[in-house]
Amino acid sequence: MASSGFFTLSPSYILRKPTFILFPIRHLPFGRISASISSSSSTEFKISFAPSPKKVLIPDTSPHCPSVAPLPVIIPWIVRDENGNLKLQATPPVGFLQAISESKSSPTKEKKERALAPKHSKAARRFYNQNVKEPQRLSKVLAAAGVASRRGCERLIFEGKVTVNGSLCTSPQALVDLSKDSIYVNGNRLSKRLPPKLHFALNKPKGYICSNGEETKSVVSLFDDYWKSWNKTNPGIPRPRLFTVGRLDVATTGLIFVTNDGDFAQQISHPSSKFTKEYVASVDGVVHRRHLTALSDGTEVEGMHCAPDYVELLPAQPNVPRSRLRIVVHEGRKHEVRELIKNAGLQIHSLKRVRIGGFRLPSELGIGKYMELKESDLKLLDGQIQSP
Repeated sequence: MASSGFFTLSPSYILRKPTFILFPIRHLPFGRISASISSSSSTEFKISFAPSPKKVLIPDTSPHCPSVAPLPVIIPWIVRDENGNLKLQATPPVGFLQAISESKSSPTKEKKERALAPKHSKAARRFYNQNVKEPQRLSKVLAAAGVASRRGCERLIFEGKVTVNGSLCTSPQALVDLSKDSIYVNGNRLSKRLPPKLHFALNKPKGYICSNGEETKSVVSLFDDYWKSWNKTNPGIPRPRLFTVGRLDVATTGLIFVTNDGDFAQQISHPSSKFTKEYVASVDGVVHRRHLTALSDGTEVEGMHCAPDYVELLPAQPNVPRSRLRIVVHEGRKHEVRELIKNAGLQIHSLKRVRIGGFRLPSELGIGKYMELKESDLKLLDGQIQSP
Protein backbone atom coordinates (compact mmCIF):
# COMPACT_ATOMS: atom_id res chain seq x y z
CA MET A 1 0.00 0.00 0.00
CA ALA A 2 1.41 3.34 -0.96
CA SER A 3 1.28 6.55 1.01
CA SER A 4 -1.99 8.32 1.72
CA GLY A 5 -3.94 9.15 -1.45
CA PHE A 6 -2.25 6.42 -3.59
CA PHE A 7 -3.30 2.81 -4.30
CA THR A 8 -0.83 0.14 -5.52
CA LEU A 9 -2.00 -2.92 -7.49
CA SER A 10 0.30 -5.95 -7.49
CA PRO A 11 0.77 -8.03 -10.70
CA SER A 12 -0.89 -11.06 -9.06
CA TYR A 13 -3.99 -8.99 -8.44
CA ILE A 14 -4.09 -7.82 -12.04
CA LEU A 15 -4.09 -11.40 -13.38
CA ARG A 16 -7.11 -12.37 -11.34
CA LYS A 17 -10.65 -11.98 -12.65
CA PRO A 18 -11.66 -8.45 -11.84
CA THR A 19 -14.56 -7.74 -9.56
CA PHE A 20 -16.67 -4.64 -9.72
CA ILE A 21 -18.19 -2.68 -6.91
CA LEU A 22 -20.95 -0.43 -8.17
CA PHE A 23 -21.87 2.73 -6.37
CA PRO A 24 -24.56 5.13 -7.45
CA ILE A 25 -23.17 7.95 -9.50
CA ARG A 26 -24.77 10.44 -7.19
CA HIS A 27 -22.33 9.43 -4.42
CA LEU A 28 -19.25 10.46 -6.42
CA PRO A 29 -18.58 14.17 -6.72
CA PHE A 30 -16.75 15.51 -9.68
CA GLY A 31 -12.97 14.94 -9.51
CA ARG A 32 -9.79 14.34 -11.49
CA ILE A 33 -8.09 10.99 -11.97
CA SER A 34 -4.48 10.63 -13.16
CA ALA A 35 -2.48 7.41 -13.63
CA SER A 36 1.25 6.72 -14.00
CA ILE A 37 3.13 3.48 -14.78
CA SER A 38 6.47 3.01 -13.06
CA SER A 39 9.30 0.66 -14.00
CA SER A 40 8.55 -1.55 -10.99
CA SER A 41 5.59 -3.10 -12.90
CA SER A 42 3.02 -1.49 -10.60
CA THR A 43 0.28 0.84 -11.58
CA GLU A 44 -0.49 3.81 -9.37
CA PHE A 45 -3.65 5.91 -9.51
CA LYS A 46 -3.77 9.37 -8.03
CA ILE A 47 -7.33 10.45 -7.28
CA SER A 48 -8.31 13.86 -5.96
CA PHE A 49 -11.91 14.82 -5.19
CA ALA A 50 -13.70 18.11 -5.54
CA PRO A 51 -15.36 19.62 -2.49
CA SER A 52 -18.86 18.36 -1.66
CA PRO A 53 -21.80 20.46 -2.86
CA LYS A 54 -23.42 22.75 -0.34
CA LYS A 55 -26.97 21.35 -0.87
CA VAL A 56 -27.89 17.73 -1.46
CA LEU A 57 -31.48 17.06 -2.55
CA ILE A 58 -31.18 13.26 -2.25
CA PRO A 59 -29.65 11.83 0.92
CA ASP A 60 -26.86 9.30 0.93
CA THR A 61 -28.47 6.23 2.50
CA SER A 62 -26.09 3.58 1.17
CA PRO A 63 -25.32 0.84 3.71
CA HIS A 64 -21.54 1.18 3.34
CA CYS A 65 -21.57 4.45 5.33
CA PRO A 66 -23.56 3.63 8.48
CA SER A 67 -21.81 6.27 10.54
CA VAL A 68 -23.02 9.11 8.34
CA ALA A 69 -26.43 10.43 9.34
CA PRO A 70 -28.91 10.56 6.41
CA LEU A 71 -29.83 13.97 5.11
CA PRO A 72 -33.50 15.04 4.96
CA VAL A 73 -35.47 14.33 1.81
CA ILE A 74 -36.67 17.41 -0.07
CA ILE A 75 -39.49 16.64 -2.52
CA PRO A 76 -40.15 19.39 -5.03
CA TRP A 77 -43.79 20.28 -5.72
CA ILE A 78 -44.85 21.83 -9.00
CA VAL A 79 -47.89 24.02 -8.43
CA ARG A 80 -49.61 26.95 -10.07
CA ASP A 81 -49.54 30.37 -8.46
CA GLU A 82 -52.33 32.92 -8.42
CA ASN A 83 -51.45 34.05 -11.95
CA GLY A 84 -51.63 30.52 -13.33
CA ASN A 85 -47.87 30.13 -13.77
CA LEU A 86 -46.00 27.01 -12.72
CA LYS A 87 -43.62 27.31 -9.79
CA LEU A 88 -41.44 24.99 -7.71
CA GLN A 89 -41.91 24.80 -3.93
CA ALA A 90 -40.69 22.52 -1.18
CA THR A 91 -44.00 22.19 0.74
CA PRO A 92 -47.16 20.37 -0.45
CA PRO A 93 -50.14 22.43 -1.59
CA VAL A 94 -52.71 23.36 1.03
CA GLY A 95 -55.51 21.52 -0.80
CA PHE A 96 -53.48 18.31 -0.81
CA LEU A 97 -52.96 18.47 2.96
CA GLN A 98 -56.67 19.14 3.51
CA ALA A 99 -57.63 16.13 1.35
CA ILE A 100 -55.35 13.87 3.40
CA SER A 101 -56.82 15.08 6.68
CA GLU A 102 -60.39 14.61 5.40
CA SER A 103 -59.65 11.07 4.16
CA LYS A 104 -58.30 10.13 7.57
CA SER A 105 -61.30 11.54 9.39
CA SER A 106 -63.93 10.14 6.95
CA PRO A 107 -65.32 6.62 7.64
CA THR A 108 -64.01 3.68 5.69
CA LYS A 109 -66.00 1.82 3.04
CA GLU A 110 -66.99 -0.88 5.51
CA LYS A 111 -68.26 1.71 7.98
CA LYS A 112 -70.25 3.42 5.23
CA GLU A 113 -71.85 0.13 4.18
CA ARG A 114 -72.61 -0.64 7.81
CA ALA A 115 -74.20 2.78 8.23
CA LEU A 116 -76.35 2.34 5.10
CA ALA A 117 -77.56 -1.11 6.15
CA PRO A 118 -81.19 -1.15 7.32
CA LYS A 119 -81.66 -1.20 11.06
CA HIS A 120 -84.73 -3.44 10.88
CA SER A 121 -85.71 -6.53 8.95
CA LYS A 122 -87.84 -6.37 5.84
CA ALA A 123 -90.83 -7.85 7.67
CA ALA A 124 -90.52 -5.17 10.36
CA ARG A 125 -90.34 -2.41 7.77
CA ARG A 126 -93.40 -3.82 5.97
CA PHE A 127 -95.34 -3.94 9.23
CA TYR A 128 -94.36 -0.33 9.95
CA ASN A 129 -95.45 0.87 6.52
CA GLN A 130 -98.80 -0.91 6.80
CA ASN A 131 -99.66 0.06 10.37
CA VAL A 132 -97.91 3.32 11.16
CA LYS A 133 -99.73 6.15 9.43
CA GLU A 134 -97.55 8.94 8.09
CA PRO A 135 -98.55 11.87 5.85
CA GLN A 136 -98.78 10.76 2.21
CA ARG A 137 -99.51 12.41 -1.11
CA LEU A 138 -103.18 13.17 -1.68
CA SER A 139 -103.32 11.36 -5.03
CA LYS A 140 -101.81 8.23 -3.50
CA VAL A 141 -104.29 8.24 -0.62
CA LEU A 142 -107.23 8.57 -2.99
CA ALA A 143 -105.96 5.75 -5.21
CA ALA A 144 -105.35 3.50 -2.19
CA ALA A 145 -108.89 4.18 -1.03
CA GLY A 146 -110.22 2.86 -4.35
CA VAL A 147 -111.50 6.19 -5.68
CA ALA A 148 -109.82 5.81 -9.10
CA SER A 149 -106.45 5.12 -10.65
CA ARG A 150 -103.53 7.39 -9.73
CA ARG A 151 -103.98 9.44 -12.89
CA GLY A 152 -107.75 9.48 -12.43
CA CYS A 153 -107.32 10.84 -8.91
CA GLU A 154 -104.98 13.55 -10.21
CA ARG A 155 -107.64 14.61 -12.73
CA LEU A 156 -110.23 14.82 -9.96
CA ILE A 157 -107.89 17.02 -7.92
CA PHE A 158 -107.10 19.31 -10.86
CA GLU A 159 -110.82 19.64 -11.64
CA GLY A 160 -111.46 20.95 -8.13
CA LYS A 161 -113.52 18.00 -6.93
CA VAL A 162 -111.45 17.28 -3.81
CA THR A 163 -111.45 19.22 -0.54
CA VAL A 164 -109.20 18.77 2.49
CA ASN A 165 -110.48 20.07 5.85
CA GLY A 166 -113.07 22.18 4.07
CA SER A 167 -110.59 23.86 1.69
CA LEU A 168 -110.25 23.17 -2.00
CA CYS A 169 -107.02 21.33 -2.79
CA THR A 170 -105.67 21.33 -6.35
CA SER A 171 -102.21 19.85 -5.70
CA PRO A 172 -101.85 16.04 -5.97
CA GLN A 173 -98.55 16.29 -4.04
CA ALA A 174 -100.20 17.80 -0.96
CA LEU A 175 -99.43 15.71 2.15
CA VAL A 176 -102.44 14.50 4.12
CA ASP A 177 -103.02 12.27 7.11
CA LEU A 178 -106.11 10.17 6.59
CA SER A 179 -106.56 9.60 10.33
CA LYS A 180 -106.60 13.35 11.06
CA ASP A 181 -107.68 15.16 7.88
CA SER A 182 -111.22 15.30 6.55
CA ILE A 183 -111.19 14.55 2.81
CA TYR A 184 -114.20 14.84 0.49
CA VAL A 185 -114.40 13.66 -3.14
CA ASN A 186 -117.41 14.87 -5.16
CA GLY A 187 -119.14 15.71 -1.90
CA ASN A 188 -118.64 12.23 -0.41
CA ARG A 189 -116.40 11.84 2.61
CA LEU A 190 -113.47 9.48 2.32
CA SER A 191 -113.42 6.69 4.89
CA LYS A 192 -110.79 6.90 7.61
CA ARG A 193 -109.90 3.27 7.05
CA LEU A 194 -108.06 2.10 3.96
CA PRO A 195 -108.72 -1.33 2.44
CA PRO A 196 -106.06 -3.99 2.93
CA LYS A 197 -103.53 -4.85 0.24
CA LEU A 198 -104.85 -7.69 -1.91
CA HIS A 199 -102.84 -9.86 -4.30
CA PHE A 200 -104.42 -12.45 -6.60
CA ALA A 201 -103.15 -14.89 -9.20
CA LEU A 202 -105.68 -15.40 -12.01
CA ASN A 203 -105.82 -17.97 -14.78
CA LYS A 204 -107.02 -15.64 -17.51
CA PRO A 205 -109.43 -17.17 -20.03
CA LYS A 206 -109.39 -16.41 -23.75
CA GLY A 207 -111.53 -13.49 -24.89
CA TYR A 208 -111.12 -11.36 -21.72
CA ILE A 209 -109.33 -8.02 -21.80
CA CYS A 210 -107.03 -6.58 -19.13
CA SER A 211 -109.07 -3.45 -18.50
CA ASN A 212 -110.24 -1.74 -15.34
CA GLY A 213 -113.40 -0.40 -16.94
CA GLU A 214 -116.97 -1.64 -16.81
CA GLU A 215 -116.67 -4.02 -19.77
CA THR A 216 -118.53 -7.29 -19.30
CA LYS A 217 -115.53 -9.33 -20.41
CA SER A 218 -112.95 -7.51 -18.32
CA VAL A 219 -110.56 -9.51 -16.19
CA VAL A 220 -111.70 -7.53 -13.14
CA SER A 221 -115.28 -8.66 -13.74
CA LEU A 222 -114.24 -12.21 -12.82
CA PHE A 223 -114.07 -11.02 -9.19
CA ASP A 224 -117.76 -10.10 -8.93
CA ASP A 225 -118.48 -13.05 -6.66
CA TYR A 226 -115.64 -11.93 -4.37
CA TRP A 227 -117.37 -8.61 -3.64
CA LYS A 228 -120.70 -10.19 -2.68
CA SER A 229 -119.49 -10.95 0.83
CA TRP A 230 -117.13 -7.98 1.19
CA ASN A 231 -119.40 -5.80 3.36
CA LYS A 232 -120.06 -8.70 5.73
CA THR A 233 -116.45 -9.72 6.18
CA ASN A 234 -115.03 -6.18 6.12
CA PRO A 235 -117.59 -3.87 7.73
CA GLY A 236 -116.81 -0.18 7.45
CA ILE A 237 -113.92 -0.69 5.01
CA PRO A 238 -114.39 0.61 1.46
CA ARG A 239 -114.11 -1.87 -1.37
CA PRO A 240 -110.66 -1.71 -2.97
CA ARG A 241 -110.16 -0.97 -6.64
CA LEU A 242 -108.47 -3.90 -8.37
CA PHE A 243 -106.32 -3.68 -11.50
CA THR A 244 -104.11 -6.05 -13.46
CA VAL A 245 -100.32 -6.11 -13.22
CA GLY A 246 -99.28 -5.78 -16.83
CA ARG A 247 -101.41 -7.05 -19.68
CA LEU A 248 -102.16 -10.14 -21.72
CA ASP A 249 -103.78 -9.70 -25.10
CA VAL A 250 -107.32 -10.89 -25.59
CA ALA A 251 -106.31 -14.19 -27.24
CA THR A 252 -103.59 -15.12 -24.66
CA THR A 253 -104.46 -17.17 -21.58
CA GLY A 254 -102.69 -18.02 -18.38
CA LEU A 255 -101.14 -16.33 -15.37
CA ILE A 256 -101.79 -12.69 -14.57
CA PHE A 257 -101.71 -10.86 -11.23
CA VAL A 258 -104.59 -8.72 -10.01
CA THR A 259 -104.08 -6.36 -7.06
CA ASN A 260 -104.78 -2.99 -5.48
CA ASP A 261 -101.14 -2.59 -4.38
CA GLY A 262 -99.37 -0.07 -6.61
CA ASP A 263 -95.92 -0.80 -5.18
CA PHE A 264 -96.36 -4.50 -5.86
CA ALA A 265 -97.46 -3.81 -9.43
CA GLN A 266 -94.47 -1.51 -10.00
CA GLN A 267 -92.05 -4.14 -8.71
CA ILE A 268 -93.40 -6.83 -11.04
CA SER A 269 -93.88 -4.79 -14.21
CA HIS A 270 -90.86 -2.46 -14.11
CA PRO A 271 -88.04 -3.56 -16.47
CA SER A 272 -85.39 -3.05 -13.76
CA SER A 273 -86.84 -5.99 -11.79
CA LYS A 274 -85.88 -8.34 -14.67
CA PHE A 275 -88.58 -10.87 -13.85
CA THR A 276 -88.66 -13.58 -16.48
CA LYS A 277 -91.95 -14.71 -18.01
CA GLU A 278 -92.48 -18.21 -19.38
CA TYR A 279 -94.95 -19.05 -22.16
CA VAL A 280 -96.10 -22.27 -23.78
CA ALA A 281 -97.10 -21.82 -27.42
CA SER A 282 -98.90 -24.34 -29.63
CA VAL A 283 -97.99 -23.95 -33.31
CA ASP A 284 -99.20 -25.54 -36.53
CA GLY A 285 -96.90 -27.74 -38.55
CA VAL A 286 -93.58 -29.38 -37.76
CA VAL A 287 -90.89 -27.40 -35.93
CA HIS A 288 -87.42 -27.79 -37.47
CA ARG A 289 -84.00 -26.68 -36.28
CA ARG A 290 -84.11 -23.58 -38.48
CA HIS A 291 -87.24 -22.45 -36.67
CA LEU A 292 -85.55 -22.77 -33.27
CA THR A 293 -82.51 -20.89 -34.59
CA ALA A 294 -84.68 -18.06 -35.88
CA LEU A 295 -86.48 -17.88 -32.54
CA SER A 296 -83.21 -17.67 -30.64
CA ASP A 297 -81.90 -14.91 -32.91
CA GLY A 298 -84.88 -12.72 -32.02
CA THR A 299 -86.64 -10.01 -33.98
CA GLU A 300 -87.49 -6.32 -33.82
CA VAL A 301 -90.43 -5.37 -31.61
CA GLU A 302 -91.53 -1.74 -31.21
CA GLY A 303 -88.26 -0.53 -32.71
CA MET A 304 -86.09 -2.64 -30.35
CA HIS A 305 -84.35 -5.94 -31.05
CA CYS A 306 -85.75 -8.56 -28.68
CA ALA A 307 -84.36 -12.06 -28.21
CA PRO A 308 -85.76 -14.72 -25.87
CA ASP A 309 -83.78 -15.99 -22.90
CA TYR A 310 -84.67 -19.61 -23.59
CA VAL A 311 -86.35 -21.62 -26.36
CA GLU A 312 -87.23 -25.32 -26.16
CA LEU A 313 -89.28 -27.75 -28.25
CA LEU A 314 -91.40 -29.67 -25.75
CA PRO A 315 -91.98 -33.43 -26.17
CA ALA A 316 -95.10 -34.46 -28.03
CA GLN A 317 -98.15 -35.37 -25.94
CA PRO A 318 -100.73 -38.03 -26.78
CA ASN A 319 -103.87 -36.73 -28.43
CA VAL A 320 -102.15 -33.36 -29.05
CA PRO A 321 -101.40 -33.02 -32.76
CA ARG A 322 -99.65 -29.64 -32.60
CA SER A 323 -96.07 -28.92 -31.61
CA ARG A 324 -95.46 -27.03 -28.38
CA LEU A 325 -92.71 -24.50 -27.65
CA ARG A 326 -91.49 -23.21 -24.31
CA ILE A 327 -90.29 -19.60 -24.60
CA VAL A 328 -88.85 -17.50 -21.76
CA VAL A 329 -88.53 -13.72 -22.14
CA HIS A 330 -87.78 -10.82 -19.81
CA GLU A 331 -88.58 -7.77 -21.96
CA GLY A 332 -92.36 -8.17 -21.80
CA ARG A 333 -93.05 -5.95 -24.81
CA LYS A 334 -96.43 -5.93 -26.48
CA HIS A 335 -97.02 -9.10 -28.56
CA GLU A 336 -93.32 -9.99 -28.14
CA VAL A 337 -93.77 -13.78 -28.10
CA ARG A 338 -96.22 -13.69 -31.01
CA GLU A 339 -93.79 -11.59 -33.05
CA LEU A 340 -90.93 -13.99 -32.29
CA ILE A 341 -92.97 -16.98 -33.50
CA LYS A 342 -94.19 -15.13 -36.58
CA ASN A 343 -90.64 -14.07 -37.48
CA ALA A 344 -89.50 -17.70 -37.25
CA GLY A 345 -92.00 -18.66 -39.96
CA LEU A 346 -94.42 -20.51 -37.69
CA GLN A 347 -98.18 -20.15 -37.33
CA ILE A 348 -99.30 -19.79 -33.72
CA HIS A 349 -102.44 -21.56 -32.59
CA SER A 350 -102.59 -20.73 -28.86
CA LEU A 351 -100.43 -18.99 -26.29
CA LYS A 352 -100.43 -19.41 -22.51
CA ARG A 353 -98.29 -17.75 -19.81
CA VAL A 354 -97.37 -20.25 -17.09
CA ARG A 355 -94.79 -18.43 -14.92
CA ILE A 356 -93.75 -14.97 -13.72
CA GLY A 357 -90.47 -14.79 -11.85
CA GLY A 358 -90.42 -17.64 -9.34
CA PHE A 359 -94.21 -18.12 -9.20
CA ARG A 360 -95.68 -20.80 -11.48
CA LEU A 361 -99.37 -21.07 -12.34
CA PRO A 362 -100.80 -23.91 -10.20
CA SER A 363 -102.01 -26.82 -12.29
CA GLU A 364 -105.17 -27.11 -10.18
CA LEU A 365 -106.19 -23.49 -10.84
CA GLY A 366 -108.87 -23.74 -13.52
CA ILE A 367 -109.48 -21.27 -16.34
CA GLY A 368 -111.19 -18.14 -15.07
CA LYS A 369 -110.38 -19.01 -11.44
CA TYR A 370 -108.21 -17.02 -9.04
CA MET A 371 -106.37 -17.55 -5.76
CA GLU A 372 -105.17 -15.08 -3.14
CA LEU A 373 -101.41 -15.04 -2.81
CA LYS A 374 -99.93 -16.03 0.53
CA GLU A 375 -96.77 -14.68 2.14
CA SER A 376 -94.79 -17.65 0.81
CA ASP A 377 -96.02 -16.88 -2.72
CA LEU A 378 -94.94 -13.25 -2.42
CA LYS A 379 -91.46 -14.33 -1.33
CA LEU A 380 -91.06 -16.11 -4.66
CA LEU A 381 -91.63 -12.77 -6.35
CA ASP A 382 -89.52 -10.72 -3.97
CA GLY A 383 -86.59 -10.11 -6.32
CA GLN A 384 -85.97 -13.83 -6.97
CA ILE A 385 -85.76 -15.04 -10.57
CA GLN A 386 -86.24 -18.69 -11.27
CA SER A 387 -83.96 -20.07 -13.96
CA PRO A 388 -85.66 -21.74 -16.90
